[in-house]
Amino acid sequence: MISDEVRAIWCRELKRDGISVDDDFFALGGQSVIMVRIQGAFLEELGVEVPMDQMFLNPTVASISAYIESQRAVTS
Repeated sequence: MISDEVRAIWCRELKRDGISVDDDFFALGGQSVIMVRIQGAFLEELGVEVPMDQMFLNPTVASISAYIESQRAVTS
């Protein structure tokens, strides 16, 4: 499930365990440098490019996972 993969990336990059799908990236201490690393991981590990504006518009695992799934549907 994509949300599990996204959550694993967030946990690794934010250096936190137990992130839920509804936790807000910024409330977890996320900032631009971490966001760029997560963007790179999305591209490398999930094969999808996520623009920076979408990272800001979708600050939870659930919302960014839905965005990624919609992009995969478009490119498939």
